[in-house]
Amino acid sequence: MEPASAAQVRGEHTHGESPVPGTVVRRHSVRGQVLDALRAALVSGELRPGEVYSAPALGERFGVSATPVREAMQQLGLEGAVETIPNRGFRVVVRTARELAELAEVRALIEVPVMLRLARTVPPARWAQLVPLAEATAAAAATGDRAGYAESDRAFHRAVLSLAGNDQLVAVADDLHRRSQWPLMSSPAPRRADLVADAAEHSALLEALMAQDLAVVASLVREHFNGADR
Repeated sequence: MEPASAAQVRGEHTHGESPVPGTVVRRHSVRGQVLDALRAALVSGELRPGEVYSAPALGERFGVSATPVREAMQQLGLEGAVETIPNRGFRVVVRTARELAELAEVRALIEVPVMLRLARTVPPARWAQLVPLAEATAAAAATGDRAGYAESDRAFHRAVLSLAGNDQLVAVADDLHRRSQWPLMSSPAPRRADLVADAAEHSALLEALMAQDLAVVASLVREHFNGADR
């Protein structure tokens, strides 16, 4: 059964409600599915910055006990997404535009040099294998699915960086990427057009990589990260 959607994990209005049909998660992977759904809710803005959510209320909506919700929230706390409020629950962290810009800068410092090195060493046929991932980001963008786009966007970047053969690099970069996707309180969710434009950069980058046009690759990569804090 699919994990709960972002809209189904809102906790503040769930007391007394029956679990939504289709949201009860399988017992063998409760924590993982709850964590995935909460991450999607963060990206979509369903879990709003500054708001406090209780584990029992969220657990009621999932059709599970509060324990896996608390465990998932504790993981999100380690990732910097939420903070524990004693006797109340978990508050979604409020981030600033400066923090977002700092994340974009660090991501660029890590990913840009790696991508430029890979552009000189990876054969065109290997880049062609990543086309389906770029197409997946475009498909998610076309529907305006912010959470779906965020996941496919990270999958594309992970696949590119994995070609460097450094698992630690991929893990660090993916954590930074995930953090950069949490919305700001004062900013509206990206428009569909913004997502489509971002996805188009992936396709253009792959075309340049397959053509081994290093000058275009360098320009596209830097432009992509210059817009990562928008």
